[in-house]
Amino acid sequence: MLNKLLTFVLVCICQTSLLIAQQKQLRLWYDQPAKIWEETLPLGNGQIGMMPNGDPRSEKIVLNEISMWSGSPEDPNNYEAYKNVGAIQALLKAGKNDEAEKLVNETFVTKGKGSGFGNGATVPYGCYQLFADLLLDYDLPAQAAITDYRRSLDLTTATAQTTFRVGRRTVRRQYYTAFNKNVGVIQVSQDTPALQTLKITLERKEHIDSYTVLDDGILIQGALPDGKGATNLKFAGLVKVKGDHLQIDKKGHTLQVSARGKLTIYFTASTSYYGSEPLSTVRMTMADAMRENEPQLLQNHLAAYQRIFNRVSLNLFGNRTNADKPTNARIDNFYKDPAQDPDLAALYYQYGRYLNISSTAPKIAQALPPNLQGLWAHQINTPWNGDYHLNINAQMNHWGVEVNNLSEYHRPFIAMIKRIAKEGEKTAKAYYNAPGWVIYMMTNIWGYSAPGEQASWGASTASGWLCNHLWEHYLFTGDKAYLKEIYPILRGAAQFYDYTLVQDPKTGWWVTSPSVSPENAFLMSNGKRASVVMGPTIDNQIVRELYEAVIQADSVLAIKDDFAGTLKRKLKDIPPPVQISSSGRVQEWLEDYKEVEPTHRHVSHLYGLYPAAFISPQTTPDWAEAARKTLAVRGDEGTGWSRAWKILFWARLQDGDHALEILRQLLKPAFANETTYQGEGAGTYPNLFCAHPPFQIDGNFGGSAGIAEMLIQSHNGYIHLLPALPKAWAKGEVKGLKARGNYTVDMSWENGKITKLNIQGKRGHVRIFENGAYRNYQVR
Repeated sequence: MLNKLLTFVLVCICQTSLLIAQQKQLRLWYDQPAKIWEETLPLGNGQIGMMPNGDPRSEKIVLNEISMWSGSPEDPNNYEAYKNVGAIQALLKAGKNDEAEKLVNETFVTKGKGSGFGNGATVPYGCYQLFADLLLDYDLPAQAAITDYRRSLDLTTATAQTTFRVGRRTVRRQYYTAFNKNVGVIQVSQDTPALQTLKITLERKEHIDSYTVLDDGILIQGALPDGKGATNLKFAGLVKVKGDHLQIDKKGHTLQVSARGKLTIYFTASTSYYGSEPLSTVRMTMADAMRENEPQLLQNHLAAYQRIFNRVSLNLFGNRTNADKPTNARIDNFYKDPAQDPDLAALYYQYGRYLNISSTAPKIAQALPPNLQGLWAHQINTPWNGDYHLNINAQMNHWGVEVNNLSEYHRPFIAMIKRIAKEGEKTAKAYYNAPGWVIYMMTNIWGYSAPGEQASWGASTASGWLCNHLWEHYLFTGDKAYLKEIYPILRGAAQFYDYTLVQDPKTGWWVTSPSVSPENAFLMSNGKRASVVMGPTIDNQIVRELYEAVIQADSVLAIKDDFAGTLKRKLKDIPPPVQISSSGRVQEWLEDYKEVEPTHRHVSHLYGLYPAAFISPQTTPDWAEAARKTLAVRGDEGTGWSRAWKILFWARLQDGDHALEILRQLLKPAFANETTYQGEGAGTYPNLFCAHPPFQIDGNFGGSAGIAEMLIQSHNGYIHLLPALPKAWAKGEVKGLKARGNYTVDMSWENGKITKLNIQGKRGHVRIFENGAYRNYQVR
């Protein structure tokens, strides 16, 4: 009996030690307050966000609400555009791309002001923007030094902390955005009964209609401009204070608060985007949250969050002493030598999952997907409007959700695709007089679907690429009811392409026209630069992928749709996924044009390598070699998201060491805010936000997806375990990764070889590739 008791105690001690080690491993921490916003720590529950700077005396917490958008619904389609499409296509067939591009810019772009060229705060397109700043000025002894300072973000609990000593006092602040209630919480405590005093201000620089200082809080109300001379979106924010032996005095626009013991500050916000009055919403939300005592609120938050986050664990068995170094120092060291800190790669992977969980809320009606900055912004006009770029960026935001066991976090994006597909029917009519639906390279929460303001970047269609997400969600879940629901959307996108493809006079293939290879250009034989073409490679790959998805969906659902049969016959008439250029690389355009910028950040013609599955070392080795040569010329540098995409490319090419090298570059320390598209500007900020620059969250999501792709792949009809494992990760374990077919995979490895494997899912045999050999695995 004593032996059993000792064994039980030892097991408990070991489990507790492992839990503490994991919490330590999955923590960002710093030994000084944030000096710039890119050092602050993000908290969010998919609706509201907070980013505290942790200043002991004068703290600024940037507050966000995911629907905080200016602008309003509009119809920006040019309904005369279809009259010019024939002339544009004729010019392209004649090889007069520069003239075709001129006509596109004159007749085939958005009607009106479009996105305002990325400055859309005052035009109908609008922009995503910060909600407000919460300013907390603490009355600490001016002569007392601040010592033992530490601030941190714990990914296992979705809480942030700031602790320090001032004089004889130890002060602790804890922050979280509750996952069970839509409130942000800041709790301030100290280890002495001394009086703590602070001044609270809620600040927003514009569009505040009402600022009310309450007996126990502050309420703001306002409305953002609709871009048409009036206002549209209404918003409200509420801050409340609760504490022990509380005394509150109103001082103009501030609250002067004193307390002995714990002091808790609550924040909530809402907008009219959700169809309800934001003032009544914030009042009800706050009352509901404050009825619950704070310890219980925290416990319920932890339970709700950890049910999701704890689905996946990753251990790369790095040097555990690295966790004792501030995160900014670890980033520096990782950039110098990633082999010295594999655990930072695991932290970065889980940070991507944390940001996914924190920046959208799939359980609520009208949930919005993460935008270019997730839900965290500190400006009125967020860079590029903080919108949804659809020529890679919004897609990259969701590349990791399925494999990373966050499938429901795909749903808000899928719901957005469904909404804009309806708007896209208008765009198809306006620009081609075509059936089906199409949208172009950007959208907002108001359903914008028209082309951009300029052909070189605004003329690429995005509807086919978006359908990749509809289809991938089915491939991972196997949900036939869902597939039946989205089949008409897949069909509508394919119907548009089928109607609008034109025949290339040189090859006889049927191709898109007009289009571009996103944001890239080429030199014509006359030496002139152009972007507009027929049939860029990315379009040929997307159209083929979409047709095949419709055909397979029709088969799975046993619909026997005549249109699916039509597409099956037409597959032979569209270009192959890859043409190999005279240089041995994947050809970017229908013709082997000379590139203007061989190292361009977009590598769109490798869409067939990732996210599609046309290029593979196993099934198409010649194409895979052409892809390698393409990447060699493109180079390893680029913007943040570009580097993240290259991690995925090299993972699909099963070169783990090269993928790790790109990850190293992605984590290059970055501090500048200027916009540069490649070279010295890109990297990672001290808070692990990806520097585009400036900050764009797609690099975080793409980097996390890339790490998963190094560990597991399932796109070739089997589960490939450790397909791109770098030498530096020779030992590790991962639990909870997902494979297509709705399989969950746990595995451990040593010396690069699988030592333990457990696959859960549909009973029966599943084909796997492990330790250099194929075999059937029995799922029980």
